[in-house]
Amino acid sequence: MLTTTHNQTPSVAVGTAEGAAALPPFLGAAATELLLFGGKGGVGKTTCAAATALHLAAQQPDKLFLVVSIDPAHSLLDSFAACPLPSNLKVLEVDARQRLEEFKAAHSRYLREIALRGTFLDDDDVARLLDLSMPGLDEVIAFEEVAALVDRREFSCVIVDTAPTGHTLRFLELPQILGKWIEALDAMLAKHRYMAKLYRGMYRKDEIDIFLERLQAPLSHLAALLADPERCLFVPVVIAEPLSVSETDRLVDRLEAMHVRVSDILVNRLRPAAGDCPVCRGARREEQTQVRLLRKQFPGHRLWAISLQGAEVQGQEGLRRFWRNVCPLETPVEEPLAAAPSPPRVEHVAALPHPNVSLLLFAGKGGVGKTTLASATALRLAQEYPDREVFLISTDPAHSLSDCLGVSVSSRGTAVAPRVTAMEIDAQVEFDVLRRQYIDEVTGFFDRLLAGPRMVDLEFERDVLERILDLSPPGLDELMAVARVVALLEPPGRRLLVVDTAPTGHLVRLLEMPALVQDWLQVMFGLFLKYKDLFRLPKVTEFLVGLSKKIHLLRALLANPEKGQLVAVSILTEMAFEETRDLFEFCRREAVHVPALFLNQATPDSACGVCRGLFQAESAVRARFKTVFKEVHQCLVYRCDEPRGADRLTQLGRALYQA
Repeated sequence: MLTTTHNQTPSVAVGTAEGAAALPPFLGAAATELLLFGGKGGVGKTTCAAATALHLAAQQPDKLFLVVSIDPAHSLLDSFAACPLPSNLKVLEVDARQRLEEFKAAHSRYLREIALRGTFLDDDDVARLLDLSMPGLDEVIAFEEVAALVDRREFSCVIVDTAPTGHTLRFLELPQILGKWIEALDAMLAKHRYMAKLYRGMYRKDEIDIFLERLQAPLSHLAALLADPERCLFVPVVIAEPLSVSETDRLVDRLEAMHVRVSDILVNRLRPAAGDCPVCRGARREEQTQVRLLRKQFPGHRLWAISLQGAEVQGQEGLRRFWRNVCPLETPVEEPLAAAPSPPRVEHVAALPHPNVSLLLFAGKGGVGKTTLASATALRLAQEYPDREVFLISTDPAHSLSDCLGVSVSSRGTAVAPRVTAMEIDAQVEFDVLRRQYIDEVTGFFDRLLAGPRMVDLEFERDVLERILDLSPPGLDELMAVARVVALLEPPGRRLLVVDTAPTGHLVRLLEMPALVQDWLQVMFGLFLKYKDLFRLPKVTEFLVGLSKKIHLLRALLANPEKGQLVAVSILTEMAFEETRDLFEFCRREAVHVPALFLNQATPDSACGVCRGLFQAESAVRARFKTVFKEVHQCLVYRCDEPRGADRLTQLGRALYQA
């Protein structure tokens, strides 16, 4: 449910004659240096970013533009479809792994020297800790890349295709996150600087200090840029569906709290007048309800309507035509009361998961319907297996379980049906628990140790130790959230976990994390043991031992196809197909069992011109799915009124699986 009202004042009134002839102002804004497109997965962020980049390049041929993807599951190049680009437009998909290796090659000696100067750790300890704190830095590397590109002023505007909402907000908060990482390194140098000044009478900056300043400079510049309304603009993209509208409301709230300017909102894929087509009529009625909510919720923002395209928007011609379909969003005319919702229509229903399964991960591109299908599955399994307790859990940073179920879902669990408990787990909260416990134990230990005469050396060691968690692998918080999920499996055999995961790119990173974090935990345990005479942290050690056991259980579950499975969800578009192929390649590589692929939101064939065009385009993509994933059962789920609430989701769950 939407709960806030946003009150920025636009420079062009929505719905006026003047506004009707205009394009969104950001398509001609010469002063904007950073233009970010964001929103729920699958709403068309990539298309909007690519079409904007082409438009700006054509309108300002004397200026140079760059469009960048920071989504781990890239689809920007797929959107351009290998078409020739204007000479003043560059396209970049940030390869975080490659950038990480480059970063390590260029800076690892500095990082090692910092730790050696400022801590009691020896060379081997430093090497292992820093090596393990770097992998998984995809968001940090992407952020640093964008910061450097904007800072160089080589491009008139950098257009960014962001990751889905939850990870986009993490991206925008990275000046603070990476700032803590740099502060931890700087704290390690404090003792060295103090001792040099004490014995030499002064301290001169050397290459290590200059290295830290170089790390900080682009971040400081970009942090200021994000908060500068003249030079930075964030454009949310939304589709007129309840989950997308709710998520956009939360996104704009957070952006405004962070002082990031939001003046325009794009409402994408709106259907034309319904005519006699029952599918279009049903979709149109739902859209109009959501449009009225959007206009009520964002009265001070410019809202732009973009019509549904008959075919997937790809290639230069399709992207150039994209903005011809935009106009100010008008308040829809009230229509007669909607008819009863149409029942779910499913072909090639799936087999029920194995009776012994304990963990089901629903995975796929953002916006394909993972939350809906996971919820429907959880409700169906509770009916089929009455001796099992089912937990429906979201680990996606942009939670939508509450919106889907129509009830407020807490992090501690909310009963939504007999034997079904729903939970939305906040990864940052899970990590903060560890951080608070760690700081409390370090503080208590040094308070006791320093009760006597003041010891300068120990003051510096204390500061470094308090910050050492800032050198933990990024992504550890998300894995801790999953570890909490796994902990629910005690006692074994009684509980069944259905998990609505983050979109593909971040899920892949998450599933790669267990081995890395196990190595990091071994290093931490090694340090606690090696330096047990210097400091002891019994509660933190116990916490980390428990985390290690849960991660081991997670890896064991995913290695056993009868216990742990990944259910793939996709839609019938070329970009979704490519991302699904990446997901399956990862699952094959990691030996993760995928028993079923749900092809969701399919358009039925009909005499309606809009539906017929969509059906033909989707049929071609479906043929590719059949060929490439022929070893996996594929269940086709047709588009219908969005199922919300336990009753409608239960009905969908009955339709998805064999009796």
